[in-house]
Amino acid sequence: MGKLDGRVVIVTGAARGQGEQEARLFVAEGARVLLGDVLDGQGEALAAELGEDVARYVHLDVTREDDWEAAAVAAKDAFGKIDGLVNNAGILRFNELVSTPLAEFQQVVQVNQVGCFLGIRTVAPEIEAAGGGTIVNTASYTALTGMAFVGAYAATKHAVLGLTRVAAVELAARKIRVNAVCPGAVDTPMTNPAALDPAADPAESKRAVDELYRKVVPLGRIGQPAEVARLALFLSCEDSSYITGQPFVVDGGWLAGVSVI
Repeated sequence: MGKLDGRVVIVTGAARGQGEQEARLFVAEGARVLLGDVLDGQGEALAAELGEDVARYVHLDVTREDDWEAAAVAAKDAFGKIDGLVNNAGILRFNELVSTPLAEFQQVVQVNQVGCFLGIRTVAPEIEAAGGGTIVNTASYTALTGMAFVGAYAATKHAVLGLTRVAAVELAARKIRVNAVCPGAVDTPMTNPAALDPAADPAESKRAVDELYRKVVPLGRIGQPAEVARLALFLSCEDSSYITGQPFVVDGGWLAGVSVI
């Protein structure tokens, strides 16, 4: 038996990175998954690989109310109900705070913060109608501390954690648990955008990233998307049945302190 047998879960940002690994793991554990993303080619390919009996893809810009409403309809049409949500979609921009253009700051807020809010607002009533379930929001290590050059990102992830706590309190009576995963550095294109640059040397880029996190993370390495996915699974299944409103850090010990060795 899988940990998510009979469950129907929407995963946003599911075309690659953490969202892809969450979708793969959830299907392996018995769930049927609606994959949402704006990377249509990659999302459609992943859904086809997983199989239409257990996975469907929809274009989902998390900043748009109509996209959210269409995703909820698509999930119910395909699988009959919705009883789980992973608000994984997010973007990261590197900039000194005083040099950050307003448009850039607002873009990060729209995707990371407003997208999470719209997901909760749209899907929570569907989860309640299904008899209860879970919402997992992707916050960040930076939801619990500060970090230079990611001011917009850190601000939105603090907000996601606040939304998580409020939603947990408000939705508990509806049998919906709401928690947050707080990843540190994870080996995805968002963390290492040079990996997407055709002009960059992938091997050199990987060496630079590995060297950085070997120095600053106590466990001596960057995290892998599958490690975050396993935490999202825990928070989406009965193993976490008495947990709600909490942040769960998955960062190799980074928040505990930076190694000087």
